[in-house]
Amino acid sequence: MKHKPNKKVKVNRIPERGFYDSETIYKIVDEALYCHISFIQDGQPFIIPTIHARINDRLVFHGAKASRLLKQISSGKEISVAITILDELVLARSVFHHSMNYRSVVIFGKGEPIKNKNEKLKALEAITNHIIPGRWNDARKPNDKELNATSVVSLKINEASAKIRTGPPKDDEEDYDLPVWAGVIPLSKKFEQPKEDSKLKPEFLLPDYISNLIKSKF
Repeated sequence: MKHKPNKKVKVNRIPERGFYDSETIYKIVDEALYCHISFIQDGQPFIIPTIHARINDRLVFHGAKASRLLKQISSGKEISVAITILDELVLARSVFHHSMNYRSVVIFGKGEPIKNKNEKLKALEAITNHIIPGRWNDARKPNDKELNATSVVSLKINEASAKIRTGPPKDDEEDYDLPVWAGVIPLSKKFEQPKEDSKLKPEFLLPDYISNLIKSKF
């Protein structure tokens, strides 16, 4: 599905880097481990990082019922969500043309609370497995007390766009003969060796899904 770009989400600066199809947007959303949510409360702008997950065409978030962020999303007021994945540093021959290769998504919308118990659990499962796939089936599930103390909200991915930069630096033609190194420096991210909890019983070995995670790059 291709999202129709309105004024809020349309990429104006270098428009050829803008993408509005669900496949591109969802791929970036799913790869990122966290996002930033911005909102205005009492005339004051705020931006807060948080964990997210995607269920079909919706983002889901969770937090304490007392959370200002969760209250703001649940209120139905307009919010925006930003996600960025940095891939490479781009070093040009001139300072002016230095840049970064990245994949980003901006989403606008109005959230709503998830009150049904089964839907809340489904959202919490998605968030848990977004962090580490397979973790939900391994760890203890929330009890009723914990579930009642947790707010879970959703936001439909309706107004959204992606912006992507790839490739080498773009220098001015007259600068290509300058005696300056130019190119890209790839940035790779990986998980390091886990550190056991001091209270972990020795018979509990590292699960395969964690072993596989630390071997991978993302």
